[in-house]
Amino acid sequence: MDAIVAVFSDWGIGADGTQQVVLKADRANFVERTRGKTVIVGRRTLADFPGGRPLKNRRNIVITRQNIEIEGAELAHTVEEAVALAGEEPCMILGGASVFRDFYPYMDRVYVTKIDVCPESDSFFPNLDESPEWSITEDSGELWEEGLRYRFLCYERSSAE
Repeated sequence: MDAIVAVFSDWGIGADGTQQVVLKADRANFVERTRGKTVIVGRRTLADFPGGRPLKNRRNIVITRQNIEIEGAELAHTVEEAVALAGEEPCMILGGASVFRDFYPYMDRVYVTKIDVCPESDSFFPNLDESPEWSITEDSGELWEEGLRYRFLCYERSSAE
């Protein structure tokens, strides 16, 4: 499975259920990388999407402990249920923090937008730079938007045993 995430300098991903700094280039990258795929997202993260609705042009699997219905989405109550629903389809984990943590063992590739700013976050993604099992396989180089430096990176988990 793949994941996609925007992180700040300290690997923070948000505060109070939302992303504090949003780049247009990151949103465009997100759309391009997830379009046509199965996406797995937590219910609280889904609530932060436009209109709190599942994403168009994607198969949405929402992780929730609640017994609810969400139009346009399939529900899973456990990681195992979500993995079974996704099957062999290309799948992208979208977050939030607890979903990233729970699916971390399943991740082979993570697309990271690293934004060179450090707002106060209460949610974090594991720092892949500190993990010997992850290496950068793609790097856009330094980019700028509205005075903020960022880069698009792809990390892949090593297959060493």
